[in-house]
Amino acid sequence: MSTVRRAALVLAAVTVSAVALTACGPTGDDAAGGAAKPTASPTKTTTPPTSPGKESSGGSDGSSPDPDHAVFPCSTFDVTFAANLAEPTTSSYLLKITNKSAKACKVLGHPVVTFGDLDGQATERGEAPGIEDAIRLEPGRSAYAGLMGGTNDGTGRTVHSIAMTMNTESDLVQTPLTVSTPGLYVSPAMNSVTAWVNNAEDALSL
Repeated sequence: MSTVRRAALVLAAVTVSAVALTACGPTGDDAAGGAAKPTASPTKTTTPPTSPGKESSGGSDGSSPDPDHAVFPCSTFDVTFAANLAEPTTSSYLLKITNKSAKACKVLGHPVVTFGDLDGQATERGEAPGIEDAIRLEPGRSAYAGLMGGTNDGTGRTVHSIAMTMNTESDLVQTPLTVSTPGLYVSPAMNSVTAWVNNAEDALSL
């Protein structure tokens, strides 16, 4: 083989080796010893916690609603009325009302009692509880008051009926409830009525 041909074969082999090394070796910054580019990591999305809702309650402060809040004062439209002679010597009567409606009502203060065709009304005797402590009269339940009469001293008159309206602390126009009271002697200085109470015994002893 001639010297020229041998040299050509050697040069070709060297060239092929150089090309192979270039294909397998590092490129760009890696070949120059530069830093490798960072690989981006997936982004984690955090969902903020949801605030729990407020639970509903009976009142704005979480308390139960007042059961007496919607209970209105009793009027003559809500009750029946009866009067029974309790003490013949003094013409004293036991007054009784009964809730005839389908809902509770509050019995306030004293009954307003008038005598037949006479002017004026029975005076109030004793203190009555405030509206917060008033009797809650459930359907079918009763309350009582004592109407004190008097002996015939010649200064008054005898009547045979009385009329009653309820204290409602309002301008409600009521229909008076009338009952028979045979022989009731009415004297300006004697006739008085107690506040409504829960039982008959207390009504006659006040």
